Amino acid sequence: MKAVRQGKPGFIHMKMNSLSDSEMIEALYAASAAGVKIKLIVRGICCLKPGVPGLSENIEVHSVVGRFLEHSRIYHFGAAGDDLLYLSSADLMHRNLNRRVELMFPIRDSAIREQIKLEFMEMFHDNVKTRKLLADGTYQSVDKRGKPAFNVQELFIDYSAKKAVEKRAAKKRKVRTFKPIMGPKNEEE
Repeated sequence: MKAVRQGKPGFIHMKMNSLSDSEMIEALYAASAAGVKIKLIVRGICCLKPGVPGLSENIEVHSVVGRFLEHSRIYHFGAAGDDLLYLSSADLMHRNLNRRVELMFPIRDSAIREQIKLEFMEMFHDNVKTRKLLADGTYQSVDKRGKPAFNVQELFIDYSAKKAVEKRAAKKRKVRTFKPIMGPKNEEE
């Protein structure tokens, strides 16, 4: 919020199953009011109201419900060039944040970071299974007029199948050689 107030860019991207913790919601409202651009993917319960002028006009919430129950939790923060990316076991719910032991860890490997960021944006741009949360608490299908259908879960299925085929092919190409195990060397040598 401080960076955005100084005219620098700032964003929050989060993916979780549920968002109901009142303190977290208030913090997201404060960030939105300060001008932070917030994109949330909340599969299930979301007690935050996006798009309310002066309160949450910088928050967009999508829910992607498809063939798979996804459990990844992504917390990505950017401000004035800083780029912090975490994965977690916790949803932003009171019970997760106050009554459980949960895990959150930073992603430091650049290739893994880029993959997670790409997958988040792909999930956010799904226009087949996504429903957008409106300020009145209702959900609406994403307008896909003039756009090709994009189902992110089908994309992930295709990606996983391709990787499995590549892995099997690499395993077949691998040449196995016999290398005898040698005993301990003689101390006199």
